[in-house]
Amino acid sequence: MATAARKITLSSSRDIPFNKLVLSQSNVRRVKAGVSVEELAESIARRGLIQSLHVRPVLDADGVETGMFEVPAGGRRYRALELLAKQKRLARTTPVPCVVGDAASDILIDEVSLVENIERAPLHPLDQFRAFQAMRDKGMTEEAIAAAFFVGVNVVKQRLRLAAVAPSLLEVYADDGMTLEQLMAFTVSEDHTRQEQVWEAIRDSWQKEPWQIRRMLTETAVRASDKRALFVGLETYEAAGGIVLRDLFQSDDGGWLQDVGLLDRLVAEKLRVEADRISAEGWKWVEASLSIPYGVTHAMREIVGTPLDMTDDEQATRAALQAELDRLTDQFEDADELPDEIDQRLGEIEAALEALDSRPMRYAPGEIANAGVFVTIDSDGSLIADRGYVRPEDEAPIASDHEDDRTGEAGQSEPTLAQAIRPVVVTMGGQHVLAEEEEDDGIKPLPERLMTELTAHRTLALRDAVASNPRIAMTALLHKLVSASFHHRSMSGVLEAQVRHIFFPAQAEELGDSLSVKSVDERNEHWKSRIPADDTALWDWLAGLDEENRLALLAHCVSYGINALYERPNPYSGSGVSEHGLQLRFDQADRLARETGLDMVQVGWRPTVGNYLGRVTKSRILEAVREGAGDRAAQLIDHMKKGDMAKEAERLLADSGWLPEPLRLADPDAISGADLLDQNEGEATLPAFLTDDGEDDVSEDSEDEDLSAIAAE
Repeated sequence: MATAARKITLSSSRDIPFNKLVLSQSNVRRVKAGVSVEELAESIARRGLIQSLHVRPVLDADGVETGMFEVPAGGRRYRALELLAKQKRLARTTPVPCVVGDAASDILIDEVSLVENIERAPLHPLDQFRAFQAMRDKGMTEEAIAAAFFVGVNVVKQRLRLAAVAPSLLEVYADDGMTLEQLMAFTVSEDHTRQEQVWEAIRDSWQKEPWQIRRMLTETAVRASDKRALFVGLETYEAAGGIVLRDLFQSDDGGWLQDVGLLDRLVAEKLRVEADRISAEGWKWVEASLSIPYGVTHAMREIVGTPLDMTDDEQATRAALQAELDRLTDQFEDADELPDEIDQRLGEIEAALEALDSRPMRYAPGEIANAGVFVTIDSDGSLIADRGYVRPEDEAPIASDHEDDRTGEAGQSEPTLAQAIRPVVVTMGGQHVLAEEEEDDGIKPLPERLMTELTAHRTLALRDAVASNPRIAMTALLHKLVSASFHHRSMSGVLEAQVRHIFFPAQAEELGDSLSVKSVDERNEHWKSRIPADDTALWDWLAGLDEENRLALLAHCVSYGINALYERPNPYSGSGVSEHGLQLRFDQADRLARETGLDMVQVGWRPTVGNYLGRVTKSRILEAVREGAGDRAAQLIDHMKKGDMAKEAERLLADSGWLPEPLRLADPDAISGADLLDQNEGEATLPAFLTDDGEDDVSEDSEDEDLSAIAAE
């Protein structure tokens, strides 16, 4: 006959007065963790005791129950009740729901305490989200929910943000198909269709990191830190119906603006308003654009205005700010590190002083009627109105015995933007299109336009470096003059000794915002404000300069002749440059870079989709990542399409210090004729990145010309 299975007997429950309970010495919890006793006490006061205590009778020496009960499981609840009793919020005789275990049980009391703690399953984040959502749907605010559960409001907002994720993806997460970090990455966008598309694209891939999900969801959006967004303002953009994507789980620098078309329209409209406002001052023309090419004003004459005087209030304000600046500077002169609030205040004072010192200019009405204004947007979103430029065609004819020889060896022409200026024009620049192309194996030469743009960056940086080193500028000038006088060399190197201003036939859009441009322009403005316009007065002024200022001015003027630009070698034309001449130019550019300590990374150049990575083949992108971030990083992106590969490469190389070959400092041991005073006259070999048996890649070279312009009359 079969034996019946033994039935399990559960412990009985009963209400025991609180003053009959004592904490068991066998309770395993010693270290405070999780919700504090104070917070638990408030929770019990609000909701009551949700979970009973587990107790056992206390026996005397003879094994008889004493009427007291020890608590092996539920120690934190006991301490919370004890705290409420001490605060007189709970009577010590209040009955406490308890599960009473058998004092004679074979199960150790230590085992009961341990199991009660380790078998507890934490609440799934999705369950927490659904509970928070239900409470909000029933009328509770996010602040009330946070207060009820003793968590920060941001925690509640983060959990509620999961509502932005498609239900199908929530189910995937519930079934352990993705991690919480991956799920949180999807909250950047509220477009459920796009979320599902992204998941379908990566679900079977081994690479589905949260950063990749965020990038795919925001790849067509614009950062809130973009100068266009700063110029328009998020409030204006959102008021116009624009959507801002935000990430509550990571720092997002303000988020991403999803509707790029709307943003560009708002930028164009605001630029138009500002241009019309400035045009009302009486200017002959106003050109407004997101960016103005560097050097566009060189062929124009700049009229001189008179700074407006400060009002009495402005003078008093400036004096007070200067006094505060002097006081704080003296007070913290010997401090190793400034307190945060002092550092912030010093920055505010300096900014206010700079704003007061940057006085508006007053121009003669007759000059205003013949000049124009360039209007653009600075990197911080502020409006820049560069007033007072007269176009060559608006000048009165002046007889001259000399032809203009501002054209360099390479046939560089003046910038042509000014030739098409209309009374009020607003333009919006386009962006490079990343197209997939069939590629041959191997590394192709860089496109000629890209080479010119890269070397334009380096040329500007060299100008700044040489202008900052009068000794080196003097050496370079003397080298050129000695070579011409004693060696009778007609071949030009890195320095055009006339000194002839070298223009850039092609330049990247961001060149005008580079650190080198800003440094050169600041130096130029410094000297321009001091140099007399009259020729006789200029001679006397130069004669009166001390040696330091004479050298500094010489260095500045010499620097404008620096020409480290790439151009196609043309040995059959007198207007071109031979391979030997081009190599000589690069050799001398490297020498100047070494002498001045020029580092293109330090001057702010970083590889981006626009200035390099989107302009070269996939092979070169992988080569760059391999050199700058390692083989492992290259393997992470080698399966991607070119557009995605370029964007990921930009992220991987952001802080790597990697430079393309045209911007690197060549090994001096590998350069023939590196010494500025001893150049060989034999034929030189161009760098490998410039040479190939075949023709230049036409498709890549023409890619750079694919720029769109939207003009608003």
